[in-house]
Amino acid sequence: MAENLSTHTLRCLLETSAERYAAHPALSWVGQEPLSFKDLYDSARALSLWLADQGVGFGDTVAILAENGPHWGVAYFAVTAMGAVAVPILTEFHPEAIQYILRHSEAKVVFVSEKLYSKIEDAEFDQAPLFVNLETFLPIEQGATRDRLRELKSAGLQQFRKFRETVLRLPPTPPKEPAEDDVAAIIYTSGTTGYSKGVVLTHKNIVSNAEAIRCFFELGPGDRILSVLPMPHTYECTIGLILPMLRGCHVHYLDKPPTARVLLPALAQVKPTGILIVPLLIEKIFRNAILPKLTKTGLRRFLYSCSPIRRILHRLAGKKLRQTFGGKLRVCAIGGAALAPDVELFLREADFPYLVGYGLTEAAPLCAASRLENTRYLSTGYALQGVSLRIDSPDENGEGEVLVKGPNVMREYYKSPGSTLETLTEDGWLRTGDLGKIDADGYLYIKGRSKNLILGPSGENIYPEEVEAIIGQSPYVLESIVLQHEGRLIAKVHLNQARLDEEFPNLDEEAMQEKRTCILEALRTEVNSRVSSFIRIQRILIQPEPFEKTPTQKIKRYLYTGL
Repeated sequence: MAENLSTHTLRCLLETSAERYAAHPALSWVGQEPLSFKDLYDSARALSLWLADQGVGFGDTVAILAENGPHWGVAYFAVTAMGAVAVPILTEFHPEAIQYILRHSEAKVVFVSEKLYSKIEDAEFDQAPLFVNLETFLPIEQGATRDRLRELKSAGLQQFRKFRETVLRLPPTPPKEPAEDDVAAIIYTSGTTGYSKGVVLTHKNIVSNAEAIRCFFELGPGDRILSVLPMPHTYECTIGLILPMLRGCHVHYLDKPPTARVLLPALAQVKPTGILIVPLLIEKIFRNAILPKLTKTGLRRFLYSCSPIRRILHRLAGKKLRQTFGGKLRVCAIGGAALAPDVELFLREADFPYLVGYGLTEAAPLCAASRLENTRYLSTGYALQGVSLRIDSPDENGEGEVLVKGPNVMREYYKSPGSTLETLTEDGWLRTGDLGKIDADGYLYIKGRSKNLILGPSGENIYPEEVEAIIGQSPYVLESIVLQHEGRLIAKVHLNQARLDEEFPNLDEEAMQEKRTCILEALRTEVNSRVSSFIRIQRILIQPEPFEKTPTQKIKRYLYTGL
């Protein structure tokens, strides 16, 4: 069924869905009473009116710093529907990074959960924003104690409903309606201070992307989504919130991080028909739970090496995997990072209902995908409707940088015209920084990254230069590179041996080696104390000789991918 939205705005989407699916469940905690689509609309409208009463105007920025939950969606729709700009912030970001984002975005209001308030309570601002508890939408008084924050949180849904009823009795003065090309959100893609870039997404960017995705991720009333990825990630926000609200689905949220102990009972209870995951999750399940059982004896390893038997074993394991996911799963979308080839082969042979897509925050996020019945091994699918893909300066193999153009492409990087000019061509193509090729049928195959971007365990963007800048502040380091090895971040450093010899002139080689080891461990501890959790360095290795460089003195990173 076509949505036929009159305009591609989040406000129009919210109003249309409230009319069409009024009594259907929209958002809930797992096992708790849901907000209906009518409840969601009334709640967002009430919060918009309250924000306007607090002085939030058209185009003002409002940050959301909280764990996943129904109130996250209420706040997001309330902010965007009134023409203000949402600034979702990943909860794993380091406090310094979060405070930088709040200052850089000039947030006027910050919705924050009780658990995360400690990350911003000591922040300094030229003009402090209004802090609001997300669980109840009540302002947090300056100097609020931990007990007071717990009181606000415990008030929960009951207090929120009182708030909504009170506000809705006020004289209706609806805020100005945003247009398609007005800014809806600014997404900061990095968690290290001083370097974060804010991706500016318009209403049309987000809503048009959700509409295009519905052809691949088929959902409707009665479908149940279990949310396991962080909401500030554009992948989860657009496909896991906006798309289900467009299609009348029920989104369930976990009240704890998605560990196996929390996730497995939730899957059994919700029995989701759709779910979004990152490759790491399915790779762990395959390598830790499935593959060891299939290859635990010499005979089983031999049988598994025979393709026909392996396919049978995979099919049997796939049936158990579908039961693990609740037994009702119709589509599992995998994105945010590259899926390991052996794991994708298992999913194909197991007849597991998966699809892989390609996108990035700057494209709101999805650019390519395929329907379940026409996925191709190792391909991320073909361009979404209205989106164009092309390969820039392809080599003899047809490989080059992937460029994207369409209504989903961001407007700009916030307050960063230089970065915007580097990323967007004059005729509107987005340079993705990814290397790929497109086959004769239009299927895209990603071959690698031309930029240095590293994707974290849940699809977070990790920029090695930012960590290297911190490492470089040590007086004992001349240069360094940060890279990913077997899913973990490591650093290679070329030490300032002359400085070491000067400070420790009487050490023999054995004692000097011990000193280097102590310095590197202290450096690792210092770096990890200053970055977000998913950017922590696991090991620092010594690079004995200076790194080989290009004529412009850039390190040739590709020469140092191994240990």
